[in-house]
Amino acid sequence: MKAIKIVFMSLVATILVSCGTTSTVPITGRKQTLLVSDGEVLSLSTQQYQQYMQSAKASTNATNTALVKRVGQNLANAVTSYLNSNGLSAETQNYAWEFNLVQDKQVNAWCMPGGKIVVYEGLLPVTQDEASLAIVLGHEIAHAVAKHSAERLSNEYKNQYGNAILGAVVQGAGVSEKTQALISLGQQLGGALWTSGFSRKQESEADHMGLIFAAMAGYNPQVATSFWQRMAAQSSGNSGGLFSDHPSDEQRIKDIQGWMPEALKYYVPQKTTSTTSKTSKTSKTSKTSKTSKTSKTSKTSKKK
Repeated sequence: MKAIKIVFMSLVATILVSCGTTSTVPITGRKQTLLVSDGEVLSLSTQQYQQYMQSAKASTNATNTALVKRVGQNLANAVTSYLNSNGLSAETQNYAWEFNLVQDKQVNAWCMPGGKIVVYEGLLPVTQDEASLAIVLGHEIAHAVAKHSAERLSNEYKNQYGNAILGAVVQGAGVSEKTQALISLGQQLGGALWTSGFSRKQESEADHMGLIFAAMAGYNPQVATSFWQRMAAQSSGNSGGLFSDHPSDEQRIKDIQGWMPEALKYYVPQKTTSTTSKTSKTSKTSKTSKTSKTSKTSKTSKKK
């Protein structure tokens, strides 16, 4: 039986590897094998997103809605610039960034492949400031950039193929029904452990990438520690146990602190818009007293 099982599993592994494509996750450099194309994932996610938005209630708070869109677009611009400057400009064609704030008291946000991001109103009292919101949106954008949805879908396919082949091998070997039931239970438990472990790795990778994306966009990444501490206080005790699909709050904060020196290398504080607006007002006022000195320049740049 062992010989047959090894032959079948080797065959499955060979087929899956030959059919998949290997890519590298930006920032972390992790290799991943995908069995689904960008087009397939984007088609599915677009349909789901449109269905959700038809039933969701958009926030009526204009200030908070503008905040989410502004921070999100700043991050999207930074990520696009990064991809373009690192030979990944083709990847930018997969994103049509959209940021929405919806009426929901949950402390949550999520991102669909292709850059469709939804923030729940219940999250904003915990983020409290623009930089902390950037940490959250950076995390969500990272899921899209790292193609986590395509990767999880690919691994679901692998699980299904593997389970189907193993089931056929077990039945063909004349194993008793009781033994088959035990093997089936083992497959389910093993699949749950493997999937949750994989999810934790994805969440951790999104934390890492999101921290750097926020820094690239000019938001201080150091606020991430206090933000996740507030998130931990909101949770009902995330233990990060064997079947947990997220890292524990304690581990998450520890990892973020470890990535901080790397993130700070990308951090250049944003120039405040208020300084720019005041300068423009001053320049307009000065026209009455310095018209004679600037008339040549103004004729060249404005009147023509």
